[in-house]
Order: sequence, then C-alpha cells, then structure tokens
Amino acid sequence: MTREPPATNEGWYALHDFRTVDWDAWRAAPERERESALEDGISFLRERVDVTDAEDGSSAVFSMLGHKADLLVLHFRPTMADLDTAERAFEDTAFAEYTEQSNSYVSVTEVGGYTNEEMTKEPEEIEDTGLARYAESKLYPQIPDSEFVCFYPMDKRREPGENWYDLPFDERAEMMDTHGEIGKTYAGQVSQVITGSIGFDDFEWGVDLFSNDATNIKDLLYELRFDESSSKYAEFGPFYFGRQFPPEDLPQFMAGEAVPAEEEADESGHPHGEGGHGHGESESHHGHGDGEGNHHGGDSDHHHGGDESTAEDDSGSIRGELEDLDIYAGQPHGEDVYAMVLYSEADPDELFEEVDGLRKNFDHYDTHVKTAVYRANDRDRSAVVSIWETQSAADTAGGFLSDLPGIVARAGERGSGHAGEESGFGTMGMFYTVKPEHREDFVEKFETVGGLLEEMDGHLETDLLANREDENDMFIASQWESKDDAMAFFRSDDFADTVDWGRDVLADRPRHVFLA
Repeated sequence: MTREPPATNEGWYALHDFRTVDWDAWRAAPERERESALEDGISFLRERVDVTDAEDGSSAVFSMLGHKADLLVLHFRPTMADLDTAERAFEDTAFAEYTEQSNSYVSVTEVGGYTNEEMTKEPEEIEDTGLARYAESKLYPQIPDSEFVCFYPMDKRREPGENWYDLPFDERAEMMDTHGEIGKTYAGQVSQVITGSIGFDDFEWGVDLFSNDATNIKDLLYELRFDESSSKYAEFGPFYFGRQFPPEDLPQFMAGEAVPAEEEADESGHPHGEGGHGHGESESHHGHGDGEGNHHGGDSDHHHGGDESTAEDDSGSIRGELEDLDIYAGQPHGEDVYAMVLYSEADPDELFEEVDGLRKNFDHYDTHVKTAVYRANDRDRSAVVSIWETQSAADTAGGFLSDLPGIVARAGERGSGHAGEESGFGTMGMFYTVKPEHREDFVEKFETVGGLLEEMDGHLETDLLANREDENDMFIASQWESKDDAMAFFRSDDFADTVDWGRDVLADRPRHVFLA
C-alpha cells in the first residue's frame, strides 16, 4: 500500500564544507608562504560572506570543536552551480593547500506540508502575509550571527514495526505537530535551518541549530529525544559543533588564539569580537525542525539593540528609579514586557492587512503578548506596536515588521529632520485604556501636556496614537535625548498632576514599557 507523501517546496542549495588543517605542514611552511596563504584564505571567505560570487545567498565560517573537523565553511546559494563553483574556488586558494576536506554535506532548504499545505507554495503565492514571510525565511535563510552552530544529518527510521514511511499521513502529521510544540518553547534561544538531501547525500535531511548559549542547543535536543517522532522514528548521523568567527580572524584561528578576536574593527570596518559575522539580518522565526521540511516556532537570534543582558541591566536601573516615583514599569510586578514600535506612512488599510497576517503567525509563540496598528492623531502615519515577553523576541519580530509597507522609522530613532539618527535614550511606551465617556477629555489633556513637553530640555517628540481596533486603547510614545531628560519629566509636578487626573478617566492602571 502506497502512503501519501507530504508536498515540499525547495529554496536555496546548501554546502557544509568541513576541513581539517594539516598543522605539521603549516608549522613547517616559511612565514612568507603562510602570510600569502592567509591573505588568500581571508579574501575567499570574505567574498563568500559578502556574497560577491552569486546573485543571492549566505555564507559563514566556523571553528569546529573536537576531532571531526577544524573548520566549517557553510554556504547557501540559489543554484547547485554556485555551490560547485564555491567549493572548487576554495580548493584553488593557497590556504586550501594546508587543509583537507574531512567531510561535506550537500542539501537544499525545504519546507513541507505536514502542518500547513500553504507552506509548499511559493511565498509570493501564499495569501497569509505572515505565513508567506515565514516560508520565505525558511527557503532563503540568512545565517544568524549567533556564536554557536550544531549540525547533524538525520533519517526517518525504516525498521519492521517502526517504519515511518508506513504510517498513515494523519498520524505522521500529528507527531510533527507535537514535535513542533517543543521547539516553540525555545523561541528566542535557538534558531534553525532544515535542508532536504534525499538523492544529494547519505542522509535524508540536514539540521543546523544556532544559538548564543551552547546549553540551549543541548537542552532542546535532549527534550526532543523523548518525543515519539524522535524516540521511535529518528536516526541520527554525526554531530558537529562549532563557533562562528569573521574571515578576518583567520590568522588568529591558525595561531591558536581566541576567535573572534578582541579588536573593535579592522581598517575595512569589519567588526571583530562580536560573536561572529553574519551576512545581512535574518528575518526568520526559528525553532526546531524535524526533517521533512517542517519548521516549528522559535525566534531568530538577531538583536537590533545590542547585548540583551546589558539592555536588561540598564532598563532594570530605570525601573528602580520609576518605582521610587510610584510609576509602574514592568518589574518587579511580574509583568515585564518589551515593545517594538515602527512607524509607517503606508495606506492604513493596506498596513493593517499586512500586520494582521503577521499577527496570526506571532500568535503561535508563547512570548507574544500583542501586536496592533495605532493611528496618530495629527500625523499622516501609523505605528505598528508589537509587545513581547523578551527583548530577543521583540527584536526578532522587528525583522518581520521592518519589511512592512511604508516603514519610515523605528521608535528610538529621531523623527522628522533626524532620519536614522538614534535617540540617546531607549524610549518609553505608555499604554492607557481610557473609559469611553472620557476619551475626548484624555485627548485634550494630552494636547496640554504635549505643549509642556515641547518646552522641556532633551525632549525630541511625543505621539498619541489610538488602536485601530479599539479607539479607547491609547498609546503614547515619548522620545528623549537622554535618560536624565526623561526622568526629569517623570519627577515633575506636571507629570504628577497628570497621573492624579488620570485616575478618574482610565479604566485600569497604565503600563509603561521599554521599547526594544
């Protein structure tokens, strides 16, 4: 009896090029030859990371731990010919003379239709905007700039009594869905790329996991071992584990020094010591894949606001100061959230339709609190507000939101006349639920306070916006030159008077959050 196979769709081709270094030959080589080899190697790697060799794609280089390999050069490219050229071009470098290809893996990015048949269409043919962006990110991935990578190939078991391919489609789909729910719990911690390799290599799929915490990868895989689709039906090949570094750090790698290097930047402006170099910004929401092109939840590890722990420390000190003023700002009340806010000048109806599609996808993640479109009272622009429980999740959402139509600025950047120039203080978002009978009173009060703000030192701009779906849900975004300027306002008598006045017109306690 022939079982129903899930439909699939394919994107970029992938090459994992694992290399071991001939350390004896390297140490014995004259200094002049080593320098020439390093220059050649850096040039090759930089050109691939910058994707100067193809119309599109992504590449990265990793220092591998253990005996299986010393280096991994990972490529995603639109065609097999691109991969073929990249592999042979490396062999043509002087640096390659000191390496040997210890292993390789050839595959293609893949999405499958176990959980949603729409995923097997071309992204531009998918009506759900959020799902379309998700599928696109899986088919055409940008390698995250996460520190760690784990790669392994896998098969689905074909043993008597435990043959995956003999199971009915619905039973396989149910297991895939359960498997994916585990991956969603690692949103913002682990990102992944799934590739199919039937007919291309010795296993059926390849899995790349990326994270800035090595134990997150271990914990995810450990938990998945107890899932039926893995415990009964999965076979795994060798696991490879490494750390990403920029091409310019190849000399430090070969010298046995720390990579990424500790320098701020080289003369070309390429960063060192920042946890690796990624090509572009990933827009994908990643979790754990299970083979057969299925991807389940999670967030990409890209952070648009710098180191998350530092940001949390800074916001924690601000919370303490606000708490002293009896101003609610998340912790320590157990409701700490982060908001990503972007401004758009697109047609409001078109913008709302796009956001609604993304929101349906965001709702799959436990860290998602709310995403909505707010209309400005006196400006020809709207604000897209996306609230998340973690800053990394909010930053990841920003990767999707930044591609919405008509985006002109992100909160935290100065407005008109200061395009692209970051403000000195991460702005505050103030959310208010107004009693319907007092809505007009609230708007008038804002206009009065807005006039006072314009006269305050360090104030850049403040917007009052109303939720398109609930006009009594109001949002105020306030931008300042510095934290001290903002705190001066919060300590002012004018702010205290406004808070007292608001007790009668607001339906519940206002929430002040930090914009990611």
